[in-house]
Amino acid sequence: MKFCTVRNKRKSPLSPNRNNPMSYTKILFFFCLFCCCLITAAAAGVEVPASPLPPTKVQTLEVQEQNISSRVEVVGTVQAVDQAVIAAKITGTILEIPVVLGSKVNKGDLLVKINADEISARVLQAQAQLDQARRNLKREEKLLKQQASTPETVKSMRDMLAVAKAEYREAASMLSYTTITAPFSGVITRKIANSGDLATPGTPLMHLENGSRLQVVSSIPESISLQIQQGDHLAVNIPVTGITEEGEVAEISPVVNPLSRTSQVKINLSSSSGLRTGMFARVRIPGTRSATLMVPEQAVVPFGQLEKIFVVKEGKAQLRLVRTGMRKQGMIEILSGLRPGERIVTGNNRLLVNGQPLIIDN
Repeated sequence: MKFCTVRNKRKSPLSPNRNNPMSYTKILFFFCLFCCCLITAAAAGVEVPASPLPPTKVQTLEVQEQNISSRVEVVGTVQAVDQAVIAAKITGTILEIPVVLGSKVNKGDLLVKINADEISARVLQAQAQLDQARRNLKREEKLLKQQASTPETVKSMRDMLAVAKAEYREAASMLSYTTITAPFSGVITRKIANSGDLATPGTPLMHLENGSRLQVVSSIPESISLQIQQGDHLAVNIPVTGITEEGEVAEISPVVNPLSRTSQVKINLSSSSGLRTGMFARVRIPGTRSATLMVPEQAVVPFGQLEKIFVVKEGKAQLRLVRTGMRKQGMIEILSGLRPGERIVTGNNRLLVNGQPLIIDN
């Protein structure tokens, strides 16, 4: 009979115990801890150097200050220098209006005829009172010579004659108001009343304009209103006709509108050919000349909501955020971010990276 000797194998402390489920948890814990240690050690070790950026050929330009005139452009409206609103001075029925919209009239031509029956009666009454006052004065002066009247009575008659004359002149002038004539030569630009309408004092009947003398009325900002003086010449452009001419400043408002912060300016035009009142106009106002930095448009690269420029610094591209101003003839004004004398990249700059080596290829 043989006996088998059974040797007990010594279990490793890391050997899983199939009968103890906690042994798997311990092994997993130690494994994770070991991995974390390896990662930490790798992070604390020597870094692997990144590959250097390749040099790129670019075009550059040295930034210099330029004297730029800050021209301002404002809008305006063409209107007639001589314009009038024709209105009645008395109340009465309109008997005649011999003009229509667009009629050309000369100074003194009849525009409106108002019924004068009532006023004519007043004139006749005033004339009769005037004649009576003259007769009364003549009689009293004759009696005074005969010592049948007194100087006080004669003086009273003279005063009554003066009153009668004033009343007659008033009635006669009222009669002249029944006929309205053109105050100057021009064109009827608006006709409001018609024959048979009742005219009342101050109520507009029609508009009259002299189209041979035109001007542009504009409102300019208060910041530049002090730069303009009466007699200055400004460039005026009428976009619809393509006409550009030089106008003379005729009037400047001495006050500033507190709501719009502008002052009204009237600019007389030398020619009215091809122009009509109401047309849109642009007025160019030259500003003061100042030294500023101007760079080509292609040197400025959009950078999200900002703008950037690359400056050449020790043979490498240095990114600069800039603040831009006006744009003029392919150039952009730089308000901040650059200094005179610095060299900037103007070509092949769209894909540049900050710190990238440059090869100047001007």
